[in-house]
Amino acid sequence: MKTFHEEIPDLCQDALTDQLFDEHSIFFDIETTGFSPAASTLYMIGCARRKSNRICIDQFFAEKPEEEAEILAAFFQMLSPYTTIITFNGVGFDIPYLKAKADHYKFPEHFRDFEYLDIFKSVSSIKFLLKLENYKQKTIESFLGLKREDEKTGEDLIHVYFTHVKHPTEETMHLLRIHNYEDVLHMIDLLSVLSYLEVLNGQYTILSHRIDHYHTYDGTEGEEWIITMQNDYPVPRQLSCKQDCFYLMIGKNRTSLRIPVYEGELHYFYSNYRDYYYLKKEDMAIHKSVASFVDKEYRENAKASNCYTRKSGKFLPQYNNVMQPEFRKEYKDKISYFEMTDDFCTSDIMLRRYIDHILKNMMGKK
Repeated sequence: MKTFHEEIPDLCQDALTDQLFDEHSIFFDIETTGFSPAASTLYMIGCARRKSNRICIDQFFAEKPEEEAEILAAFFQMLSPYTTIITFNGVGFDIPYLKAKADHYKFPEHFRDFEYLDIFKSVSSIKFLLKLENYKQKTIESFLGLKREDEKTGEDLIHVYFTHVKHPTEETMHLLRIHNYEDVLHMIDLLSVLSYLEVLNGQYTILSHRIDHYHTYDGTEGEEWIITMQNDYPVPRQLSCKQDCFYLMIGKNRTSLRIPVYEGELHYFYSNYRDYYYLKKEDMAIHKSVASFVDKEYRENAKASNCYTRKSGKFLPQYNNVMQPEFRKEYKDKISYFEMTDDFCTSDIMLRRYIDHILKNMMGKK
């Protein structure tokens, strides 16, 4: 077994990375000759730790397949002082793989005792915003503008490893080391991409909101409500997306949400339609208890689709009844509305509830 240790200056200037990667946290990444623990070899484990104002990179390398138990034992020993494990798809691959190897060698493991941050899993919830071709580590690194010396994939290196076992050279050792080294080192930089998730999870301060008039190229005009927020954590790059009628722009330090204002008439649908009559001439429903004065020829039993009363005003869209009362254009519409009142616009609590509701729906969280 070979071990490598390197210390580099900790130059992190990102507040979120500082918070997530403290001296109780450890990054790690493994290199194997296949996906199946039973039919492949674990040949390298790389770790990154914070120590005072330094980043420590440690690598454990099996010079031959028979040494995988040694690197596994050395890794478990290094893990023991830490409480949080940070990985890239480690929950999905690395940790189950290591558990299987530990079971094979009858090594005690304590993975259940750690807290976990899986960058890949976290990034998966903001694919709608990032819109990358895939979510491999190198693709996200490219999005962040990170550069690598290593050009190999893990699959490429399987042949390199077996070649090295038979005929060790400095060149093959360098290829194996640099891939794992940069995987671990760049994981630290990847933490900054989670700042988008922080905004979407409510880490912002509402700064202002206003109504703007707009005109489109086809002659349509209307009003939109623009809310501006201060990000608690700066994001790496400005990104934007449109979902349904909501437009989101996350800038480096500020986020804006643009929402169309509907002005006109909408329907409030009663849930207990069997207790109502529908008056066709008036286009409204009234409760049966007060409908005795209406001639039978002018009333009919209400249905869910016509059991409503009408209201005119200015309204804002929502995905579900986060704000009450709830109005719709038609009964089965996905988007509902609520009245844009002064009470709503001047309440920080209701504003935040509404914004959080939109952002969570954009992420697919109802």
